[in-house]
Amino acid sequence: MKFSIGYRTIKTAVGTAVSILLAQQLGLHNFASAGILTILCVQVTKRRSLRTAWDRFLACVLAMPFSAVFFEGIAYHSIVIGLMLLFFIPTIVMLKAKDGVVTSSVIILHIYMAHHISWSIFLNELGVITVGIGVALLINLYMPSVDKKLKDFQGKIEENLKIIFCEMVRYLRTGESSWDGKEITESAELLDEAKMLAYRDFENRIWREENLYFEYFKIREKQFEIIERVLPIVTSLSSTVKQGNMVADFLEELSENIHPGNTAYIYIDKLKEMKKEFEDMELPKTRQEFEVRAALLQLVNEMNEYLIIKSSLYVKKMNETKKVKAN
Repeated sequence: MKFSIGYRTIKTAVGTAVSILLAQQLGLHNFASAGILTILCVQVTKRRSLRTAWDRFLACVLAMPFSAVFFEGIAYHSIVIGLMLLFFIPTIVMLKAKDGVVTSSVIILHIYMAHHISWSIFLNELGVITVGIGVALLINLYMPSVDKKLKDFQGKIEENLKIIFCEMVRYLRTGESSWDGKEITESAELLDEAKMLAYRDFENRIWREENLYFEYFKIREKQFEIIERVLPIVTSLSSTVKQGNMVADFLEELSENIHPGNTAYIYIDKLKEMKKEFEDMELPKTRQEFEVRAALLQLVNEMNEYLIIKSSLYVKKMNETKKVKAN
């Protein structure tokens, strides 16, 4: 197993040291607990960090009045801790702050160990909570940009698409191919990784509602599903016909223009023209020619769906732009 230190590990280490030092300098009791809160609140993304911080803060603050009621009202006894948790945990879950259960338990145990309730204890615990969670939030403001990685994924996937289309073109024209198809499995893996990274990038952009990179990779995933359906159609063609060369020319042009831009509508129109040409051509003379032409028509229909999927991304972009202008 490879040993490595990631940026989250570095942030956690630095943040923990800073929060403990700060709590200690402020003269807070149980100052080491501020470090525990920081460790628990440093998350993978900014959005998740904010959600977790709020859950933990709410749970920790609620833990103090619960402790006062149960410990002062009943007794400072371990059985009372269990009894209190029977009511406290469902309350936290009801308030949708279940991530705060562990951290609030630390506050409960602090009060239990003190064996008395006072405003100074409450203020001390509030200080520990604020320092621990506050440092974690500040540390989590920095997230390294993944734009370059996302663009690299985009480039690799589009390059694989080009290779796949070129292989389809070669088979349509010659009926031969030595392609091993590795780009199909490779692209499936790339898309899974790219979607996870794109979602994480979205979670780190607090003020951005759209997630265009994620949408882009989802669309490419749907397009690859179509390609997986198309490949058996191409390889099933037993002979070459004029229509096959027309489809090959179309796919070749398409392969040379694979990019994130909006050109799908151009090729949708070209497919419509091609289908019209097919309809105007002389009817097939043999059963074999009929089967080949039927398969090619199915291929054209699948490619039309492929292009419609791509154009849907830009429809969504336009709608979101209109929404922003309207606001």
